[in-house]
Amino acid sequence: MKLTHLGHACFLVESQGARLLIDPGVLSTYADLRGLDAVLVTHQHADHVDVDGLAALLAHHPDAAVVVDADSEPSVAARVGEVTVARPGDRIAVAGVEVEVLGGIHAAVYGDVPGCTSNAYLIDGFLHPGDTFTMPGRPVEVLAVPIDGPWLKLAEAVDYVHAVAPRVAVPMHEGETADPEKYAGMLAAFSPAGVVRRLALGEATDL
Repeated sequence: MKLTHLGHACFLVESQGARLLIDPGVLSTYADLRGLDAVLVTHQHADHVDVDGLAALLAHHPDAAVVVDADSEPSVAARVGEVTVARPGDRIAVAGVEVEVLGGIHAAVYGDVPGCTSNAYLIDGFLHPGDTFTMPGRPVEVLAVPIDGPWLKLAEAVDYVHAVAPRVAVPMHEGETADPEKYAGMLAAFSPAGVVRRLALGEATDL
């Protein structure tokens, strides 16, 4: 599998000949991508889906599948047309690749403020949790780990790496962070040795 971090929570996943884009939001760079088979959205927040940017991208990919969580469906479908609504427990075949849907509700921002739906996607051993700390219930090869946001503290990210125990943990959700290197370095310092690996933005990496 090849993984390209395109900023914040956006990743291009290349697996078994398929090209899947996850979370093309306003803090990410993806407009020049071509040859996509599908776009997957974890949840409705703009840093995870920019509906105008997505519509522009899909103009170059008229046959690409669009998979969204339940709460994102109204706004995304209104802008781009037909979408597939995925819910935790679903398994979706996209261009010959199985996507397992996990997750549920966005991690709590504060107290009893209600959260929106937030899917997590497990693709060929790579888990993108969206804005959740969902547990996969099975071994995971590569885990994308949020390191900054109004809904988390770094200790929770460290605990998540220890709990999931991936072979590789890739820091993400750093688009609003003044010093992402510092946060990624702290994640690495408190995680098992050699597990945390920060990807160079825009560069495909074999994992």
